[in-house]
Amino acid sequence: MDTFREKSFWMTTRDYAPGEPLGGSLDVDVAVVGGGYTGLSTAYFLKKDEPGKRIALLEAEVIGYGASGRNGGFSMTKFGLIHSITALRFGNRKTVEAHEYNCRAVDLLRELVTGLKLDCDYEHTGFLMVATCKKQQERMEREYEFVTRDLGIGEIEWIGADALASRVRSPLYMGGAWWEPRTGILNPAKLAWSWRDVIASMGVEVYEGTPVTKISRKGRRYRLATPGGEVTADKVVLATNAWSHHFTQTRRKQVPVWTYIVLTEPLTEEHFRGIGWKGREGIEDFRDLVHYYRLTADNRIALGGRDVGLLYGSAMPPEKDCDEGTFDALKSDLIEMFPPLKGIAFTHQWGGPVSVPLDLAPAMGYAAGRDVVYSLGCCGHAVSMTHLNGRTLADLVLEKKSDLTGTFFVNRRTIPWPPEPLRSITARAIRGVMRWEDRRYDRFTAPFA
Repeated sequence: MDTFREKSFWMTTRDYAPGEPLGGSLDVDVAVVGGGYTGLSTAYFLKKDEPGKRIALLEAEVIGYGASGRNGGFSMTKFGLIHSITALRFGNRKTVEAHEYNCRAVDLLRELVTGLKLDCDYEHTGFLMVATCKKQQERMEREYEFVTRDLGIGEIEWIGADALASRVRSPLYMGGAWWEPRTGILNPAKLAWSWRDVIASMGVEVYEGTPVTKISRKGRRYRLATPGGEVTADKVVLATNAWSHHFTQTRRKQVPVWTYIVLTEPLTEEHFRGIGWKGREGIEDFRDLVHYYRLTADNRIALGGRDVGLLYGSAMPPEKDCDEGTFDALKSDLIEMFPPLKGIAFTHQWGGPVSVPLDLAPAMGYAAGRDVVYSLGCCGHAVSMTHLNGRTLADLVLEKKSDLTGTFFVNRRTIPWPPEPLRSITARAIRGVMRWEDRRYDRFTAPFA
């Protein structure tokens, strides 16, 4: 807990004093395991719906320690991977349903930030998807046609090369771009910590530095063991995402996959004259292993992606959060994208795990009867989705049927990851295919690590 500020730049941007760990026994109606956006928003909606319920949230480290405090800060409508891949797995109708769910999630998060005055540097900038080689350009144009014509999804626009250059300029960009005005950017850690303040003021009991080491039945209830005591609860919410393989109920539903980010010093006016980007849009390219990048509140560039890290077994060693090869490649890529930034200093670099199911699509639902619910697998696109998932999980805990609980990916049958060593072989094979295709067409010169 003493070193949490090293986990991302975002965790250095405001004062934060972690709460006390659990000491002794606790009896509650609902125990929420995990202090990221999923757990925080679930606790909020549960307490809002049922103020009389006693709810405890247990976080192993500090609030926002996982992906919620380390991500790129994009509030976006992505569901797993691109629409056409979702359609191959689930069909067109369910792909539209997933897109509409995520549009609702983006709108909900914006409403919550405004209504609850969540201090997170939110900016409603919109989102650009760009191509940095001819193959990407062709694929992205086909994807846009599929989304708008075959799926009938609106609000996504295609802008030409000149319009793209008027927004942001790079010698690597080819053709036009996918423009989605609905989305925004924010400071992830500040959002998580603002949520802690909100739910604590509502009466949710928040315990940090409190890892749950075992969940077992205790009659008709559940016992959650921690180093400092135990919690007895009627119902349990597993909001553990990339750490979900540590619990029996969700062990084979996902694997942790590491992604990495580098951060520049603040840009000068001269830099902006060279690259444009006055609209401050969030940007992602159309590689298989994407680059994602945005400006911070003080005009730094955060650039992440390019490659992912994998591990054998269930360990989550802190050293995996650093990958010097990927950091160096990202720094090289940024200068190739924006030559006017040559010589700029990089001040921070970090990484962390995200949750990835075998079919690369989110899942949630009941994990053990109707007393344990879970949510996982947003594949790194979950800033907004986790908040609507919190609303959905609250309905599941309260056993309320709603339009959200009827969504197709609630209680869907997930494809289990195989046990080791097949799990690692499968994960490395998937990454290998993505690396191979990017290497064939890339215009970036830095090699994969």
